[in-house]
Amino acid sequence: MTTTLVPPAAVRPEVLPTERLGPTGMALGELRARYRHIAGVRNALSVAALWATVAVIVELGVRLHSPWAAAACFLAMGPVHARFAILMHESAHRLLFRAKARNDWVGTWLLAYPAMVPLSIYRRSHFAHHREEFGPDEPDLAFYRGYPCRPRDLLRRLARDAVGISGWKNFKVLLTATASAKGRSIAVPILAVQLVLLAAMWAATGAWWAYPLFWWLSWMTQWRVLNRLRAVAEHGGLEANADRRATTHVVRQHWLARLWLVPYNTGWHLAHHVDMGVPWRNLPSFHEELRRAGYVTDQLTYPSYLALWRAACSAPAS
Repeated sequence: MTTTLVPPAAVRPEVLPTERLGPTGMALGELRARYRHIAGVRNALSVAALWATVAVIVELGVRLHSPWAAAACFLAMGPVHARFAILMHESAHRLLFRAKARNDWVGTWLLAYPAMVPLSIYRRSHFAHHREEFGPDEPDLAFYRGYPCRPRDLLRRLARDAVGISGWKNFKVLLTATASAKGRSIAVPILAVQLVLLAAMWAATGAWWAYPLFWWLSWMTQWRVLNRLRAVAEHGGLEANADRRATTHVVRQHWLARLWLVPYNTGWHLAHHVDMGVPWRNLPSFHEELRRAGYVTDQLTYPSYLALWRAACSAPAS
């Protein structure tokens, strides 16, 4: 049984700065510019491919005329919501396109609003997270505190996510926001995009239920489960600390986790927190840079997400 998930100082050796990395781990000089390169054309293709994936899933879910196919397509939409969230996150960091206007337009209308998130508000709160993980302005503290816990505690939280209780709390905020002028300016565009999605899916498939089943209900339920599991894997049970290795977990990446839970290289999360200006395509190589420097050690790294979640559910019985 463990009582903390903060890695001991012995597995966090003091190796910085180096000739290539500064005192906080950021790359220096030309190397930093290389890691921070934004591949705008490739990112545009990624956004287009993501929407094509949505179209294929919805079409198959309706056209195959099978409840089993519909269930499979419903499940497949969970990782799609994860992809929308991660590309939206890239846009919030202005790492999707070099041109600010293009970055924010795509991030707002093609990623954040379909995912029912106001990008400007998300950006402000997320930057508070980066300024000081677990600090006084940490917006996601509810996701991170309380670990390690008992297995039944995590299962209870995941059950609330899976049946839509957590999702409804989020969706209800959008609905109630329309009661005020300020709230309407935020909520109405998001809800309008949802109506466009409903109409588009209905027109394309002839099934009125395509949007509520494949998009809205999957966002309300399974995406909440994936989001919580990922949040625990990123920062669960850690602490406010100047050393990012005490605020952010390191997990060895496997293809299945990258397919289902941590797409677009978001699993290399410590690298992202060491330098939040590194786009998603460059996070694996930047992580390797940190590993070669001795900043990331094998002892610090969980062998899998399952191993991390087991550790997060290993609190002594009260």
